[in-house]
Order: sequence, then C-alpha cells, then structure tokens
Amino acid sequence: MAYRGWWVCVCWMVLIAGRCETIYPHCLDGIMMNVVLLDDDISPWSMTFVRSAVESAIQLDFAQGQNLTANFLGLKTSLYSKKGCQSSTCEVVETLKNLTVSKTGQEGWVLLGPTCTHATFQMVGLKLLMPIISAGSFALSCDYKDNLTRILPPARKISTFFTKFWDFNNNIKPKWSTAFLYKKQENTEDCHDIYVSLSLSLSLSLSLSLSLSLSLYIYIYIYIYISHSLLFTDCAVFIVCGTPGDIVDLKNGTMEVDPSVVFILVDLYNDKYYTNKSSIPAMKNVLVLTMPNTRNYTVDTDLGNNMNDYMAAYHDAVLLFGQVMRKIWSKPESELNHTEVVNINHFRNISFDGIAGHYKLDDHGDRDVNFSVIYTTTDNKYETLFIFNTVYNYTNIVNSKPSFIWGRHLPNDTPDQGVQNVIVIGLGVTVVVVATIAFIFYRQNRRERQVRKRWSHIHSDLITPLEYNERSLVSLKVSLLRLLLLSWFQIVILKELKHSDGNFNKRQRIELNSLLHIDYYNLTKFYGTVKYDHGVFGVFEYGERGSLRCVLNDNISYPEETFMDWEFKISVMYDIAKGMSYLHSSDIQVHGRLKSTNCVVDNRMVVKITGFGCNTILNPDLWTAPEHLRRQGISQKGDVYSFAIIAQEIVLRRKTFYTEAYSDLQYPMKITYFRPDLNFETAGEKELEVYMLIKICWDEDPERRPDFKKIESSLGKIFSNLHNQANESYMDNLIRRLQMYSRNLEHLVEERTALYKAERDRADCLNFMLLPRPVVRSLKETGIVEPELFEEVTVYFSDIVGFTTLCQYSTPMEVVDMLNDIYKGFDSILDHHDVYKVETIGDAYMVASGLPRRNGNRHAVDISRMALDILAFMGTFQLRHLPGLPVWIRIGMHSGPCAAGVVGIKMPRYCLFGDTVNTASSMESTGHPLRIHVSQPTISILQRTDCKFEYEKRGETFLKGKGTELTYWLTGETGEDYNLPTPPTAENCQRLQQDLAQMIQECLENRSLGSEVMEKRNTLSTRQRMVGRDGGEQGGEEEDNDDQPEYLHLATVNNFSTLL
Repeated sequence: MAYRGWWVCVCWMVLIAGRCETIYPHCLDGIMMNVVLLDDDISPWSMTFVRSAVESAIQLDFAQGQNLTANFLGLKTSLYSKKGCQSSTCEVVETLKNLTVSKTGQEGWVLLGPTCTHATFQMVGLKLLMPIISAGSFALSCDYKDNLTRILPPARKISTFFTKFWDFNNNIKPKWSTAFLYKKQENTEDCHDIYVSLSLSLSLSLSLSLSLSLSLYIYIYIYIYISHSLLFTDCAVFIVCGTPGDIVDLKNGTMEVDPSVVFILVDLYNDKYYTNKSSIPAMKNVLVLTMPNTRNYTVDTDLGNNMNDYMAAYHDAVLLFGQVMRKIWSKPESELNHTEVVNINHFRNISFDGIAGHYKLDDHGDRDVNFSVIYTTTDNKYETLFIFNTVYNYTNIVNSKPSFIWGRHLPNDTPDQGVQNVIVIGLGVTVVVVATIAFIFYRQNRRERQVRKRWSHIHSDLITPLEYNERSLVSLKVSLLRLLLLSWFQIVILKELKHSDGNFNKRQRIELNSLLHIDYYNLTKFYGTVKYDHGVFGVFEYGERGSLRCVLNDNISYPEETFMDWEFKISVMYDIAKGMSYLHSSDIQVHGRLKSTNCVVDNRMVVKITGFGCNTILNPDLWTAPEHLRRQGISQKGDVYSFAIIAQEIVLRRKTFYTEAYSDLQYPMKITYFRPDLNFETAGEKELEVYMLIKICWDEDPERRPDFKKIESSLGKIFSNLHNQANESYMDNLIRRLQMYSRNLEHLVEERTALYKAERDRADCLNFMLLPRPVVRSLKETGIVEPELFEEVTVYFSDIVGFTTLCQYSTPMEVVDMLNDIYKGFDSILDHHDVYKVETIGDAYMVASGLPRRNGNRHAVDISRMALDILAFMGTFQLRHLPGLPVWIRIGMHSGPCAAGVVGIKMPRYCLFGDTVNTASSMESTGHPLRIHVSQPTISILQRTDCKFEYEKRGETFLKGKGTELTYWLTGETGEDYNLPTPPTAENCQRLQQDLAQMIQECLENRSLGSEVMEKRNTLSTRQRMVGRDGGEQGGEEEDNDDQPEYLHLATVNNFSTLL
C-alpha cells in the first residue's frame, strides 16, 4: 500500500507539471513571487526581517505540493536626503520598469509589497496585470483599488471604528460627539495614515480638533488640560496613536491620572496587552485599541530574529497565494484561460488561516478583524472591555462590570461648564495677583536682577579630565544653556579663585558677568566658574602652545632669525596691544596682572591675553608699575608699563628684567629708576623705533605713557613699513614664512629622529641585557612569548661556599660589593661564550646554553669552557673587605631537555623548567669547592665533539631525586692553560680548614684593631662559638670540630644545597 501511495503522488506531480508546461510555459521553473520592500535595518517591514518569514512560508507551502519561488527586490533609500517611505516612490517605479521591460520570464505572478503608501500608490496607478498583496498601504489613497489586497486592516477600518464607536452608547459608555486628535511631530507609517484618515473622514461626523505638530503651546495646553482643570477646551476625549510611552510623555512624565479625561490609544501591532497583563498607573484613564489576541507568535519589538506583525502578514500572504494557486490548478483544463494571469477576484471575499490567526478579506480585498478595546483596572491589570467587528461595524461588550478609574461608566466628552467657569475665574484672579507681585518685585530688584543675570556655577559633571594620551588638562563639555546649539567640546584650563568660597558678593558678580560678555580675538574666553569640594575655579579658554614665556624660552621649536624673526616679534606685540586696547575700552577697563605668563599662544600662533578681571577674587601677585609698588592698586597706565616689560622680553628673548651690568642680587642705588637693557647702541633703524616706543611705555611718569590705542596704531605703522621697505606683498611674506618654517621643521625632525633612534638603541640594549634577543623581539611585535621545549641544553649552577657565614662577618653594603665584584667578573667571562645568563639569586649563579638559540652540541662545550674560565677567575679573586681570604665556589653542570618561557607581566623573566634544571642544581650542591662537577650526559656530549676536555671520574654519587649516578670532575682542556686553583683533596682537607680558619680570625682581628664599633658587630653565633670554646672540656672531640667557622666546612653531604 505504501508503494501504491508513492506512485500515485509521483503521477499526480507529473500530470500537474505537464499541464503547467502547456498552459504557463515558465511553470516548471517555479511560480514566481516578486517581493518589493524597503531594504534597511529600521523599518519593521524591511527586507532584512521579512525575507526569512517569506522563505519559511515557501517551505511550508512546498510541503503541500506547490513550487513557489521568490524574487527579492529591495528598495534602497539610503542615498536620499529623506530616507524611508518618503523616498520610496522613485525606487519602486524603477523596479517596476525593470520587471515589465524584462522578457526573461521573471515577471512573476504576484507582487508582495510594498508596505509604504507612497510606493503602493504609484504601483496601483500603473494598472499592473498581476495582483498586489501588501501588509500596509493603510492610507485612503490606496482604498478600493482593483488589484490591491491588504491583509492588515487599513486606516479606513480605523476611521469606521471611531465613527461607529462614538455613536455607540449603553450603561458603560455614553454617546460622544467630539474628540481631540493629538498628533506627534514624528509618527510611524501606520499612525501617519491613521491621522490623515481621521482628519479627513471624521471631520464630517465629529467636531474634531486637529493638532498637526507638537508645539510648545499645544504641549502646555494639553498638559494643563490633563492635569486637573480642563481650562481652554470643551473636549474630554483624546485620540492618540502610539505606545504607552507616548502617553507618559504626553502627561509630562507624571503617573497621575484625571478621571474626567479619556484617552483612546491606537496601538494595533503590540501584543504586550495580552502577554504582559501588568499595566502602569498612567494608563488608568486610557482605552487601548489593538488587534485581537489570535497571534501564534510573540512580537519582538527590538526587531531581532523573532516575529512581528508585518513579518507574519507577509508570511501569511505567501500561504494565501499558495492557496489561490492550488484552487486554480484544481479546475479542469477547459476552464483555464491560456492568456490571463491570476485573476484578482481570487483574493476577494476569501478566508484562510495563518500564523497571525484567521484572515477574512472583504469585497475590496481589505482585512476585517475584531478590534479589542482594552482598559486598565484599578489594580493595574489589562482587561478587554469591548470587541468591535469591522464586518458588521458592531460593538460587543465583553465586561459589563469593569473595575476602572471612571467608576461605573465612562465620562462624557465635554466637561461640566460650571466647574470650568469657576476654575477660569480662579485662575484669572491668581494670574492678576501673581503679576502684580512680580511687577513690584521687578521694580525693587531690577538692579540686583541685572547683576545676577546669566550667572551660575557650571555643573562639575560637565567638566571631565582629558584622556591620558591627551593634554594633562581638563575638557569642558559645552552643553550649557547659553551654548546649547554649538554641540562641541572645548578644551579649557581651570584657575583657582583663592579669595572666594563661591558665594560671590555684588561687586564680584558684576565683574564675573562682565567677563562673560568678553569675546574678542586676542582675549581668552571666560566660560564661568565651577565649584568643587576643595575650592572654586574659573574656567578659561586654553592656549595650546602654552604661555608666551614658554614660547620665548623654546629656542628649538621657535628658533631665532628663522621662525621668530623681527616681523614675527612685531606681530606678537601687536596682538597684545590689540587685546589690551579692547580690554581697556570694555567694562573690565584694566588688567592689573599683565605679564608674559598671562599671554598665551594658540595653535595658530595668535597671542591672547588671559588673567584679566576678577581683581577682587584672584590672588594679587601683581607684576606692577613702580607707582603701584609704592601704593597698591591697578590702573591702565600700569598695564602700559607691564606691556613695555613684555616687549623687552620679546625683543631680546631674555629673562624678565634682563640686564648685563647688574646681577639679580645687586640693585643700583645711585640712579633715579631702574629699567632692563634695550641695547640702543647696537640697534638698527627698524629696531630703534620699537625701542623708543618701549622706553616711552615704561616711563617713570605715568602721564607720559601712551595709551594702548596709540600703541596699537604705532605698531600697525611699523608693521606696514616693514612690508613697504622690503617691497614684499602679504602673499610673498606668507610664502617666505612657510618656507622658513618648513626648513626649520625638517631640521627639527632630523634632530628629534636622531635622538629617538639613540634612545631606542639604548632601550633595546637594556632589554637585551634583561631578556634574550628573540624574546625581546617577540614581546615587541606580538606582546607574548610562546613557551618552547628544547631537546638538549646544558645548565650551569654555582654558589659561594659558606656564604651565610661570610654575611655574618660583613655589613650589608660589603655583601653587596662582594657579590657585585664576583658577578661582574662572571658577566665579563660570559661575553666570550655562546651562553645565556638566566638569573642570580643571592650567591647562586645560573647559566644555560643551547637556548633560546639552538647551537647543536656546542652548548656543552661553551658551558665547560665558561666554567673553566670562572674557576680560573676565582683563583685570583680577592675580597675588598677581607683581603687575603680566598673565596671558594662549587660548580655543577648537567645536560638534557628543558622547557623555557617568559613568566609574569611586570618585570618578566625568562625562566627554565624541567628535571635538567633540578639535576644541575643537585650536581652543584653535591660538588666540592674549586671543583667542576659534571654529569654523565654532559661528558657524553663532549665526547661527540672535536674538543678534547680533561676530566676525572669521581664515581657513584647520590643525587636528590635521581638516585646514584656516575659523575666526573672537569679538570681542563687539552692544549689550554687555564691556571686553575688547586682544589682541596680528601687527605689535606682537615689541615686546609685549620689554615683558613686562622686566616679568617686574623682578618677579623686586623679589621677590629682600634675600632670599638667592631666589637658591637659580633653576632650571636660569634658569642656562641666563644661559649663553645670555654666549655670545650665537656664537649669532647666532636665539639672541637664545631669550633671551626662554618665557612671551612666543605660540602660533602646532600642537605647542603642552594635554594633557587
């Protein structure tokens, strides 16, 4: 039976294919559907989201034996000034043109989309021969179109609801005749079409007030209406299209509700009223018009991979088209027209099921639904109150005893007139009283209000520090009310107001408000004050190149005779004169602290004056004229004197008040007044005129000093004469300056590059001393070093015999000097061998060869030769603080595999790991003084090389963790004379211990002669030895051995080891 069913299915498919090929030639390629939608990431009906839903529906329909295919045509509006639906008209016309002109059989049988009304209206006007199925196109302009099917309810259905619902009345709802339509400034596609439809359709049947934009007047008007009073309108019913968030915004963020007002919120494509039963208090006087609860999915408001109503509608449109095509193919062949396309009548008065529920299309192809009217209960729960059927335009009551804020029934659409009149009268009286009080207060405090106008502290949150890689100052986010439209960041500098706590008096407020009004090219901008816990600061514009004093001191960036030539110096003085001239004519009137550090230079080399104003607030560290030194104060003539001192700094580029005849500590007492040098004798003709101007400006008599208007005029003439004498235009001068600046910049770049390379080489040299070269390169390039396993390396260990005892008889500085002398000798020996110094810990010295650069069998040879050199060095080494005392070391070597890598982030170390390291350490700890203890693997490697090393067999030696191993003593290399010290033998070991003990005692006695301080340095162990000697008679022969210092006890046991 199963085989019979399979064969019947195959035969049916072959029959359908044969009929399709006969009637519609392109059928075998699949029934084509053209999907035309916006291609963006914003619209919920965008191709980005709808495509997956259409493809899913095609797969679902294919299971029923239908071969549907889709041609996705996106409308890209990103290049238009107005993106989205408003610019979709041109794109859709071009798309249709390409479809109709094409003769490739890709015209398609149906068109899915578009959603935008602008695009759909153009398509239905072209009289296309294929049906159009749209999930959208809500506007009235798309009503009653022959080839258009809309599977979401259009705006006409919404308008019909309001018309019929306003006429509907029962014990819960009274009959309404008016409404206030509230329209936001920006609306979605469906809300815009609903507003237009309501404004056009309902104006005939309702007394409709239409607000076309969200203006300040409308906003306040509605807020007053909502709050309590219904003052200026006779309507208590508001129609809003949006979301609950729009209701909260409309109520100015408050959760309070007015039971005399009803809001009708049109929110069709939101399922939160069914999935989330909890409401918010602001929704208690709101009725929500929404789609019925028939969805088989959850709406994703974030436009992710989940479903929304537009995606579901296009999904179900594919199912509708598949159903129509199956209906067509079920007809006999004689009834099929060979030339016509799919008839639009197949999409009229039809019902079908989809993931959005049951669909019913009317005579015009528009969807009929049962709208739900939902309210919020007194305990903030969503409940359904009415159901409105768009087929019969009938309202059905769902809950006859609702628990809402309005009591037993909804309020009327007009408020009580008597209450309104009382409120209006009360408000009028209140306004008159308040206006009278305000006028009296204004008259009495006009001067105070003028002083306080436009003044307040800048909020400290608006000032944030710059990043570490930026300037070490602060940046001001200029979002204050007076600069709200600028939307930019300004770098500022803070200056402490030491004589104020932020509570400014009347005079200080006058000064600060005057500063706020200063806005001139050669004066720094004052933005206000900011108050912190540790003080009050003024916020000023920042000069990127620093103060004029810093520029004059920087001879590298601003060299003399190239960049800082005479013409440039004149222009700097001219900038200062212009700024001071404007300042003296403003409300500030006087600077009082003019000096080169209060003149800043911006990034365009324009000099700006700062530090002016706030004379009653800032610390008066004045650099003042002589008359103000005698009597404290400030004046415009004092500013002229300060300008002359600055001009002398600019001309000579010397320190302030520079003179050659007198030092800073000597003041001439015989002359009438003292001024800095100007060098009139060596001045040329062009310099002499400037010098005379400076001399007049610092005249002792203030009345003889010119004002800044005359100084500005004089400098302007001097600047013009420079151009006339040189017969050079302004453009030629600019080009010449640019060339000079370019040459100086090239020289500066070369100099700084050389300094950078030298510093880089020094850093690399230092890094190579700390880590191997390959490791340093890897850290610089990638920041990490991969651990590596080396098959065969040789590890060297050595330590100083009796180091602990030596430390007891030495000061810390002597110990450091001793180790430094020893290890500097070792390090110099390492430079002559292919080895790598791993680390030194205390008296332990660790070296390895064969890593990080592999060198074959050379690692054992290099370590052996290095060990012989080190042993020869120790044979001649002398301690500085214990001369004549020999220093013995033990050396151990072992070869084998080893792992190596960099450990740590701060002060990283290149460390070795493995049994080879432990064995080498054991070889050192079990060795003898002045002996090189070598393991069998190292000897085997040496035997494989051409080098002839000399060694002696020590015999079986117990190594910790390894057991008994055969080891050797390395004694030299054939043909090489290392001059090695003679190591102690087993026979004379006791005699050498006694001789060295006597030498230590003699050295210590020589150091302690004539020094009482050295007596105090005897340690506890020294005293214990003295006690041991006194009590030697009781201790026997074993205690006589303990009298010898620890330094002479040779390491012949396993537990005397160096800890690493």
